[in-house]
Amino acid sequence: MTTRRQSLLQLAALAPMLAAPAAWGAAGKDEEGGETLKALAARKGLRFGNAIGTMNDKASRTHFNNPAYRALMARECGVLVAENESKWQALQPKPGPHDFRRADELFGWAKRQGMLIRGHCLVWQDPRWLPEWVTRHGFGANPAQEAERLLREHIAATCGHFGKDVYSYDVVNEAVNPGTGELIANALNEKMGALEQIDLSFRLAREHAPHAQLVYNDYMGPGKDSAKHRAGVLKLLAGLKARGTPVHALGLQSHIGAWGGAGDGEARARGLREWRAFLDEASGMGLDLLITEFDVSDRELPADIAQRDAAAAGIARDFLELTLSYPRCRDFLLWGLSDDVSWLQTWKDAKRRDGLPSRPCPYDAQLRAKPMRAAIADVLRTMPARAA
Repeated sequence: MTTRRQSLLQLAALAPMLAAPAAWGAAGKDEEGGETLKALAARKGLRFGNAIGTMNDKASRTHFNNPAYRALMARECGVLVAENESKWQALQPKPGPHDFRRADELFGWAKRQGMLIRGHCLVWQDPRWLPEWVTRHGFGANPAQEAERLLREHIAATCGHFGKDVYSYDVVNEAVNPGTGELIANALNEKMGALEQIDLSFRLAREHAPHAQLVYNDYMGPGKDSAKHRAGVLKLLAGLKARGTPVHALGLQSHIGAWGGAGDGEARARGLREWRAFLDEASGMGLDLLITEFDVSDRELPADIAQRDAAAAGIARDFLELTLSYPRCRDFLLWGLSDDVSWLQTWKDAKRRDGLPSRPCPYDAQLRAKPMRAAIADVLRTMPARAA
């Protein structure tokens, strides 16, 4: 996801698509003869995938047009999510009909590989990432009604176009201000109320995609710097559940790093304890969990590549061992398979101070497996199985 990071009914209707791993986790070998990540995950009832895009710009350093990268993704992944192509600002950059061509290119390829497809995201709450024309829209004499009309038309068009191809939607993305824990204001919810807009988004998603898993997605993470963010997300989720809003799961973006400082073992341990408490409370609401955008920032790690890769693999292992110990965590998606496609290469707040390229992914720029890939595979082998 191309945004700032400080660190991350009702399911019965989903059963036919979510229960059987055969299509999305068929057994396979990696290029060295070991099991693929999707096969390791599927054995325990977990869906494994990756984000990819077609928009070759600063915000999306994609390798979709690289046959070797596509082959790696097809081999290792059973789920595809579009990095940007199914977001509102990409589908409808100006008033008028939605343009689904880029998303259809990705999703068509995914279907030919036998992959499942996640939808990301119906509404991104940050005003910077709504379509600019929505922010500047003249809402007229009845602004609440007009805001509702825009929301209804967008969600109906998007869910109607993709139909049952999308098994899971990030309905609302990043609604909580990480610094305050309060809801973020935008042009829509300023007109109709923040909670009303979020509730309506989920209800419209259920109306137009009744088969789909409906997810609230955000980037809270371990560590003291994320405490208000975690609290705000839990407050939002509790309210959604209390109002009967059809939310099925919490998306854990999992853009993680050396929270508490590189090499500070006690801070890492404390952060993981806080993360466990957060996951306990969220799953205790009856919500499933998804790791939706995993990568590991190496901004605070040593320059030496061997040391840096080993440290990043250790951070990944600690986080994944804890998070995937929850059987309600049923999806694990990367936000890039190889280092060179990562958003962390270009996002100014994520760049390394020494100017070296970041190494946040399981494969390097030459598509060679790194220690992080081995750490992920080890965790997938040892995590508890999910219920069918």
